[in-house]
Amino acid sequence: MPQRRSLIILGLAVLLGLAAVFVTNSFLGTVEQKQEQAVQGTVKVAVARVPLEYGTQLTPDKLRLVDWPQASLPEGAFNSIPQLLPMGKTRVALRPIAINEPVLSSKISGEGGRATISAVLRPDMRAAAVRVSDVAGVAGFVLPGDTVDVLVTRTLPEMGGAGAGQITDVLLQNVRVIAIDQDANDGASDPKVGKTATLEVAQVDAQKLALAQQVGSLSLALRNVADQTNPVVQTVGIEDLRDGAYVGGYAGPGPSSTAPAAAWQPARARSASPAPRKPARTSTIQIVRGTKDSSYEVGRYAGF
Repeated sequence: MPQRRSLIILGLAVLLGLAAVFVTNSFLGTVEQKQEQAVQGTVKVAVARVPLEYGTQLTPDKLRLVDWPQASLPEGAFNSIPQLLPMGKTRVALRPIAINEPVLSSKISGEGGRATISAVLRPDMRAAAVRVSDVAGVAGFVLPGDTVDVLVTRTLPEMGGAGAGQITDVLLQNVRVIAIDQDANDGASDPKVGKTATLEVAQVDAQKLALAQQVGSLSLALRNVADQTNPVVQTVGIEDLRDGAYVGGYAGPGPSSTAPAAAWQPARARSASPAPRKPARTSTIQIVRGTKDSSYEVGRYAGF
């Protein structure tokens, strides 16, 4: 009897072991199948192994390959290190690249390239440098990658014997700064006072900047990148340099004007037509027509 019981227990143990093996194999097979399906839907992408700052030369030890979903592959990605770094060719980073961030063609120079301003310019745009100071450059808080408005302050020439006057205009709006002095790293965050600011502008705007630097002084006004370009800008003159004095509507000398003095009148002092004058006092006038006479009260205006 005890021997029979032992055989039954042994048989049950064998059955349970076989069942456990079957379940384990089924589970592992399902996992492997899912992994194979996942691998089939991915491609190798070159990413940064270490942080890459502006101007850093790319080398194989700073890169690695990772599996990336093929459906969300970023444009300009590289699938192998030799594709990214051909034999005998060098590339440098033109934008800061974080760890595990894909290395894209838009963020690096061409083969054998170097960190140059021309490599970061958008198509049909020009790089124009302007002189700045600690004041004109917003105390060094204007950094590569920021957007600014460019203001020009100039002196109007003497006209008709009247004295010259100064005005400040908005020359350009929403301009991207691509470099301060020789630093084009748009990942910088520390303020830096520079002597020149390189701006990305259209060709005609580059001509405006060149001319404005000859006729006046330029200043940069830092703006929020989300702000939209203002379609209407104002001109500020000397007569507006009082708190609450400026109310808009400045107009420069017209085509037939010979003196700029009228242009410096505050906007509230200019009027399209003079206001009618009120009578200062009245007088009685008697008019005789034949045998009849009539009396009328006539107002007298100031100055008459």
